[in-house]
Amino acid sequence: MKIFRYGVLVALAIILNACKNPEVTEVRYLASATTTATLYTLDAESQTLSEAGDFLRGCEVTAYPNCTEKVGEVRYLKLMLDGAEFYAPESTLSLTPREAVKETTVWVRTPATILADTERSTIAGFANKEAELTVLGYDSLRADGSVATYHIRYGEVEGYIYGKYTVFSQEEAAKRYKAEQYDPIHKAVKNPFGGGLAIGCDFYPNEKPSFEHNKMPHACYSLYLNTSTNVLQNIEEYIAFAKQSKINTFVIDIKDNECPGFKADAMKLYSPTNYNRAGDKEALYRRVVTRLHEEGFYVVGRITCFKDSFFVRDNPKSAITEKATGEPFKHNKAYWPSGFDRKVWEFNVALAKEAVIKFGFNEINFDYVRFPDRMTKVESIVDYHNRYGESKVQAIQRFVQYACDEIHKVGAYVSVDVFGECANPGYTTAYGQYWPAISNVVDVISGMPYPDHFSDGYYGVSKPWNNPYAILYEWGKRVQGRQNITPTPAVVRTWVQAYNVMRHVDRNGIAYDAENVEKEIRGLYDAGLTGGYITWLSSSNIEKYRQQLGAFQIDYYSEWKNK
Repeated sequence: MKIFRYGVLVALAIILNACKNPEVTEVRYLASATTTATLYTLDAESQTLSEAGDFLRGCEVTAYPNCTEKVGEVRYLKLMLDGAEFYAPESTLSLTPREAVKETTVWVRTPATILADTERSTIAGFANKEAELTVLGYDSLRADGSVATYHIRYGEVEGYIYGKYTVFSQEEAAKRYKAEQYDPIHKAVKNPFGGGLAIGCDFYPNEKPSFEHNKMPHACYSLYLNTSTNVLQNIEEYIAFAKQSKINTFVIDIKDNECPGFKADAMKLYSPTNYNRAGDKEALYRRVVTRLHEEGFYVVGRITCFKDSFFVRDNPKSAITEKATGEPFKHNKAYWPSGFDRKVWEFNVALAKEAVIKFGFNEINFDYVRFPDRMTKVESIVDYHNRYGESKVQAIQRFVQYACDEIHKVGAYVSVDVFGECANPGYTTAYGQYWPAISNVVDVISGMPYPDHFSDGYYGVSKPWNNPYAILYEWGKRVQGRQNITPTPAVVRTWVQAYNVMRHVDRNGIAYDAENVEKEIRGLYDAGLTGGYITWLSSSNIEKYRQQLGAFQIDYYSEWKNK
């Protein structure tokens, strides 16, 4: 039982009543329309009641129903709590724990998803900031007296919303988190490419979980594996390789665009094409993840979200479409579900939860959590089907919020991949990724600053693809700037280039051997990004990894910590 404040704040004149049958007691519970209930003490000499402090609602107390004091029309009942005597208005005592919650209305502080089903994570609607919700019930009280999940009605929508996103007054709901500190920062961010205003995102702190039986390493040194049967069936070879190094994490594809890994129930429900095209590899996935856990590795499952041609084939109404024809719009050789569409949110989160439950993934990594890039010239001819009138940066942050809430319930962490460009200050991206908005919510944020993706002279670095240390160091310093304006920043774990420089970038570019991969990682650590790395090598070729072994044999975190 926690007391929020002490002290004699108010003295109330009472009408003294005799205490009849004082030996009669009943179990009652502190009840309130907020998280606390006020209790009072009786001064026998002055015959006044004085405030003793605010106590968490839901606390069990011993009440004396025949011992009362009256102030005006209010009757105060004597009770015992933690060995001390108090008085409480009868209205703040309930007969059962379920009746301890008295609020009939709450207001939305942080824009949030309304769930139709809290087990399946299906979505009923969305409530924006300052929305007034009618309380129909609740599931349980948290340790601080707040409600975990409310059963609510919002207009014609009935569903469930997490209590952490609500407050008890419209005035409180209208506030922004530390507006005097953060609002000037985000208001100054420009929107030249139509991704949305940074100030439209929410920056209230988000509690980052730490699961007792699922501890994330201080630094994840990660090898990427694709869905290929040839790769997964050779897991023992990858394990043997990793044991020669400091590798402690594997990132394994669950679903890439047009490359689903196993026949998931979520695919069968939401995207039969993904289901039919997936390999019959459930047993293989189970064996791979089990073996990695047996050897002490942390295991991450990767899922691409908003680039999924198979999902669009099954759900054309969820796609970005051409206004002229109504047909799905093809971009970069793929069809894209709209990031505004809640059905694709449900699919990817259902797939993630299924993979965690079936195989025991420690973390889910979401890639393509964005709208298509290079769309500026075609924005006017496509329809994103923006049902809730959101900006792109808002939709992306809200998907991440929904995904984290639902995946945390099954005991796994969530990481999100972002373009390296997101480290740049001063503007939101065209495709809806705004670093502080994502980092504030997710557990891990994974930039993709591949050196051969930067143009010559970027950040003042000549031929970045041939200068991996310099470009990653400069990029990392800018990431620190974004992290510093984020109330609850995520761990930064970065994708590093493990493939050779692409020939269309530079026919004479360097090969990415152990020396150059090491330079990338040292650039990150020297910039203060200590959460680890992930190798991006789409082929997952073990021979290529072997050429880079020296880079993976270094404990960069320990070196950084001991400097």
